Amino acid sequence: MEPESNPLTDRIDALHAVLESGSVKKAQRMLNALHPAEIGHVIESLPPPQRQLLWELLDPNIEGEALLYLHDDVRDDILSRMSSDRILAAAESLDSDDLAALIRDLPSTITWEVLNSLDQQRRERLEISLAYPEDSAGALVNSDTVSVRPEVTLDVVMRFLRRYKDGLPNLTDNLIVVNRAGRYLGVLYLSDLLTHDPDESVAEAMTLDVQPILATTNAREVASRFEAHDLVSAPVIDDQGQVLGRITVDDVMDLIREEAEHQFMGQAGLSETEDMFAPVLLSARRRALWLGVNLLTAFLAAWVIGRFEATIQQIVALAVLMPVVASMGGIAGTQTLTLAIRGIAIGQLSVKNIRWLLGKEMAVALLNSLIWSLVVAGIAFLWFGSRDIALIIAVAIALNLLVATFTGALLPLLLRRLGIDPALAGGVILTTVTDVVGFMAFLGLATLFLL
Repeated sequence: MEPESNPLTDRIDALHAVLESGSVKKAQRMLNALHPAEIGHVIESLPPPQRQLLWELLDPNIEGEALLYLHDDVRDDILSRMSSDRILAAAESLDSDDLAALIRDLPSTITWEVLNSLDQQRRERLEISLAYPEDSAGALVNSDTVSVRPEVTLDVVMRFLRRYKDGLPNLTDNLIVVNRAGRYLGVLYLSDLLTHDPDESVAEAMTLDVQPILATTNAREVASRFEAHDLVSAPVIDDQGQVLGRITVDDVMDLIREEAEHQFMGQAGLSETEDMFAPVLLSARRRALWLGVNLLTAFLAAWVIGRFEATIQQIVALAVLMPVVASMGGIAGTQTLTLAIRGIAIGQLSVKNIRWLLGKEMAVALLNSLIWSLVVAGIAFLWFGSRDIALIIAVAIALNLLVATFTGALLPLLLRRLGIDPALAGGVILTTVTDVVGFMAFLGLATLFLL
């Protein structure tokens, strides 16, 4: 059975083939026919020399949008090769929320040039986004919204909307209702606008149960709210209730994708912005840190083993069985660690409910430790014919599974409180704990009872 074809992959392969054939004009036509998101994907799939060539073929009118779909490392590399005028032209084509996402990555000199090139309205909108942390709702806000007052009739609103000759802002599913001071009151869904009597007032047709998002809200909480309530857009307010704009589902999808990439890449000690074709020295320098940390933890485990060198020399079976103890603890701890990191990422786990998770996970670990310690003990007895070794490895595995589970549950919250990313550091620390505890328990018990 042939693998299912992927249209985007097919287009990338076709573009590669055209580039290799030297047909620049054809490659340019194929590239500019793609969506900006597809262009970003294509650019990142190419080695640096071809990447730069392809970027030069890109239509200047879509460069700004294409930049938004590049990971930080790739975007920084592209921007470093663009002239100031070209960057300014790309920035001018973007909406305020998209421009806010891009401008944070620009050199400070270029940032001031971009700000000075904007009209007053766009600059004020941009300054709203830049005034808040990058991981907050305020940084995601799009000021391009439509607001109405509660006292006007729906007929007046309809006539007002007809002035939008180029259409309403993207993903507009409701109008934000505000008072004369610009403070949030509720929303008027377009479906209600179309189905209610035109003589009704906005106040009669509006919805009051849509809670606005505070600008200081963490971006993860924003994503959770969109998921829980199936939102297309949501109003954003400041501390005084003043409407700043709205967040739309396309920005939330970007957040979810970035978080998923962060969790996946973090398991290997890599950043989600890692460029697959980054220069060798840059990649080596970034990975060297975690390799060094892992080396230190490996030497710690080796040091523990060294303390029991005499025991291992007299009972060779211990050297054969040691990896089993460490591996079982590592798997059990990783399962709980992954569950806890996911719970933190989606806002389900905190210090308030960690006791419940810890109790449940320890019960699971106790049950599994009883089952698998007996299984391993049986195998060890059949292999080496020693009831003492079988009993010792059973106890060591049970202890290691319980300690690994306890560590896996508590470690993410502890690291987060210390300002350390659990996705990056959790695995390394957990491996150290399971190796040290496993070897210490197994070899220590063997030293006490077999020698």
